[in-house]
Amino acid sequence: MGHTAIEKIIMRNTGAQHVTPGEIVVVKPDRVMIHDIFVPFVAEKYRQMGFTRVWNPDKVVLIYDHLVPAAVIDDVRHFKTGDAFAEEVGLSHVHRADGICHQLMVEQGYVKPGDVAFGTDSHTTTYGAVGAFSTGIGYTEMAAILGTGSLWVRVPSTIRVEIEGELPPHVSAKDIILRLLGDIGADGAVYQALEFAGGTVDGMSLSSRMAIANMAVEAGAKCAVFPPDEVSTLYSGAPGFDMATLAPDADAVYDRVIRYKAGELEPVVACPSQPDNICPVRQVAGTRVDQVFIGSCTNGRLEDLQIAADILRGKKVSPFTRLLITPASREIYGQAAESGLLADLIDAGANVTLPGCGLCCGRAGGILAPNEVVLATNNRNFIGRMGDASVQIYLASPAVAAATALAGQIVLP
Repeated sequence: MGHTAIEKIIMRNTGAQHVTPGEIVVVKPDRVMIHDIFVPFVAEKYRQMGFTRVWNPDKVVLIYDHLVPAAVIDDVRHFKTGDAFAEEVGLSHVHRADGICHQLMVEQGYVKPGDVAFGTDSHTTTYGAVGAFSTGIGYTEMAAILGTGSLWVRVPSTIRVEIEGELPPHVSAKDIILRLLGDIGADGAVYQALEFAGGTVDGMSLSSRMAIANMAVEAGAKCAVFPPDEVSTLYSGAPGFDMATLAPDADAVYDRVIRYKAGELEPVVACPSQPDNICPVRQVAGTRVDQVFIGSCTNGRLEDLQIAADILRGKKVSPFTRLLITPASREIYGQAAESGLLADLIDAGANVTLPGCGLCCGRAGGILAPNEVVLATNNRNFIGRMGDASVQIYLASPAVAAATALAGQIVLP
């Protein structure tokens, strides 16, 4: 019996010759990430457990992203606690307002093909875009890893998603993952791996793969994986990696296989207030919006800003519609500035913010008032996430978002 890509990553880490879904194994993380919201709790639990030294400080990354810039006074406590902890245990990989944690972990080459990585955020599944096993954990688990260098996991079964063909104009990776969420539901992949493959996937940029892997957790997935290829190995600084070692076997056993024809896909939105409440854009076209948000660890990359700029260039955002754009990292912000994308976006009437999580987690500017409507490119539209509990949140691709900002209502690009 063969193995899936995720099973092979776990076997590579543990040295096991064979693993099966449901089996409990102990892995040794190649990299872990702590963000600013959780660092005080990680530090407290670390001390409660009696640890006095981190197993390998070089494998730990601390990132300030959710709470920057500070929105309430208590945010500063997180910064001070994080800095003190980093100095206490000797952390050298600390990013202060450099961008969103998941973007930085891939962009800066912290996670590479075949790695096992954990982070104190549910969207840690993003790193599967480079062919890693990555998943979110709580602060107690993170404290245990810091002190021991290991963590137990249950080997997940795998759902394989195959996509073949050429995507129609204005249909993107965001539409693919939203469509999948709508088809299998928010509980359709609980504690399972989502493995993506097919000709469409082979032609995807790393940014597009990250958008898909990022939202796998919205179906309850433990992780997502794009088996490593030249795109992911080159991007992550591992050009000599033996990709064949992690390729799924022809006789690998899957829980199920889901197949899509790319040419049959269309732009979709997630309607309030669940990421799996999916319908075609054409069915909600004409819905008035008060604000549009383009950003987050799902769709705040240069590719996404380019798509938006191409639609907005030379035009103006609709009167009384606010357009907020947040690059996912400082590097992306600089690239967008140097290329002229930021000028195009600003000229169209967009408000461009510093890199960070910002509106996606209801922080640092852009929150909405009672009964307002927002269309956003991030990953969650839960009640109360972006301001008042009566705010209606729609999720869509950057192309749909940019077109909607121009029209002041949800429209097809």
